[in-house]
Amino acid sequence: MCGIVGAVAQRNVVPILIEGLKKLEYRGYDSAGIAIVNGAMSRVRAVGRVADLEARTREQHSDAPTGIAHTRWATHGGVTETNAHPHYSDGAGMQVSVVHNGIIENHEALRAELRERGYVFQSETDTEVIAHLVHSLVRDGARLFEAVQQAVRRLHGAYAIAVVSTAEPHTVVGSRRGSPLLLGVGHEGSGRGENFLASDTSALLQVTKHVTYLEEGDVVEIRTDGYRIVDADGAAVERPIVVSQLSADAVELGMYSHYMQKEIFEQPGAIANTLEMVTGAASISPGLFGADAAEVFGRTKQLLILACGTSYHAGMVAKYWIESIARVPVSVEIASEYRYRDSVPLDGTLVMTISQSGETADTLAALQHAKSLGMTDTLTICNVPESALIRQSKLRFLTRAGPEIGVASTKAFSTQLAALFVLTLVLAKMRGRLEPARERELLVSLRHLPAALNRVLACEPEVKAWAQHFAPRHHALFLGRGIHFPIAMEGALKLKEITYIHAEAYAAGELKHGPLALVDTSMPVVVVAPNDALIEKLKSNLMEVRARGGELFVFADRDTRIEPSDGVHVINLQDHAGPLSPILHVLPLQLLSYHVALARGTDVDKPRNLAKSVTVE
Repeated sequence: MCGIVGAVAQRNVVPILIEGLKKLEYRGYDSAGIAIVNGAMSRVRAVGRVADLEARTREQHSDAPTGIAHTRWATHGGVTETNAHPHYSDGAGMQVSVVHNGIIENHEALRAELRERGYVFQSETDTEVIAHLVHSLVRDGARLFEAVQQAVRRLHGAYAIAVVSTAEPHTVVGSRRGSPLLLGVGHEGSGRGENFLASDTSALLQVTKHVTYLEEGDVVEIRTDGYRIVDADGAAVERPIVVSQLSADAVELGMYSHYMQKEIFEQPGAIANTLEMVTGAASISPGLFGADAAEVFGRTKQLLILACGTSYHAGMVAKYWIESIARVPVSVEIASEYRYRDSVPLDGTLVMTISQSGETADTLAALQHAKSLGMTDTLTICNVPESALIRQSKLRFLTRAGPEIGVASTKAFSTQLAALFVLTLVLAKMRGRLEPARERELLVSLRHLPAALNRVLACEPEVKAWAQHFAPRHHALFLGRGIHFPIAMEGALKLKEITYIHAEAYAAGELKHGPLALVDTSMPVVVVAPNDALIEKLKSNLMEVRARGGELFVFADRDTRIEPSDGVHVINLQDHAGPLSPILHVLPLQLLSYHVALARGTDVDKPRNLAKSVTVE
């Protein structure tokens, strides 16, 4: 949640800060602001989108060589200009401004202490205590770098911060614990002339591809003549500089109207990239998941999957695959719930986390909780190579989906599924449950998966025509059976996220146990109908819906023999894709949500109340 950009340069940094915020707006878009230092300090804030902030900076002719900027997803305090970042502390002829991502859990105690010292609070946020705390330390004689070091030792919770002060007008200081922050090194990695801070690499592609990922507890100071980093203990450290492989084109819309649309259509390429090391080989091996994977998988007796939201649905699909094909027991837990209940740790458990960003606070905390219970064999499936989850896990698999800007996840989900299917095959092979002929057959299916996805995407015009049926509705029901029940759940989540239509998913066999009471002529029912072992039972469930006047919208395989009729709409995708069918069937559900959102006029990429990277609990 929230996005941070900081810059110090020998030129005006305001355009750099604004452009960086535009790339980070997926992390939060309730309000935005900048603080710049050009001798004196000035601050510009706006409720709403970064475009509103940009207009204000132009009106005020903002220009400075040093600054910090922020786009907010509200936690403490309502969406007002007063609560917008940066937050500010003034006194003794010196000003401090801070931007913050995360939550300070002990803010009330710090607020009381600072009030006793004469500080007056203007906002409802937890962040303002950081500004006053740093100001108090600088006022007492500390340099800004040392003041931030001292301040963060007193903060409880998760944070990434960037701080500027008129006491040192050519310096920005940052720190992170529990929320991402990286250093962008200017001038082709020399760090001479200009340097930057940001929550995400995409914010800095306009100025540099040389980045350093800060570790937990690091404090960094950037200046025009260089930078320095100390760790949580205050010891000077050097963090490696890496050259980002992300291209500026990857975070531009190009020919598409929205990022969600772009990312839906990028899925064939994203899955091809994710599976490159698999489909190019004659066989699969545990080494795909790390050097120690064979040893870890060899002692694995069961899996514990921890995830949130869309990633949780991916874990539910994986449970079906792994238990059916590899015959390994799997438990799937919502990460935010797992850490707060009394669970029973079992020997031989592989703890697997799934996350698009790798910075999801609930999933990180759940992983740490599982480790504290003695379950130290860990695996993360993630889209970000230097993320916290990747660094804290013994094994890893990178999905290589590329940047996902749209808040509603699409290609991150399908690439997670692809990675989880590979894991299934590896576990099955190590347990002697994957015959060589079957392995070759499934590898061929994986190689053909991108082409199969392109064929599914060709149904977009038919899906678009359905959108008009949904636009005036307030509720929808999604049905699936077996391994496609989690896919129905994902479809319902997408519709909720970007159209604001209340949608629920049920295992179709559960209809008569309660949900059927909801079905009437105004309730559209979306059905995932592959030609698998449960298709005849699913057809019986569809008849139950039609008997109550429900209108059916069925995504079926070509040979299911579900025919369109009055109140029954059918889109045939293709022949059944076997165990890979869930990956294919999720795409039309994504397209349906996208086109219904367009028909309703909602903000597709930035749905209300949501943000992309959930780095707060």
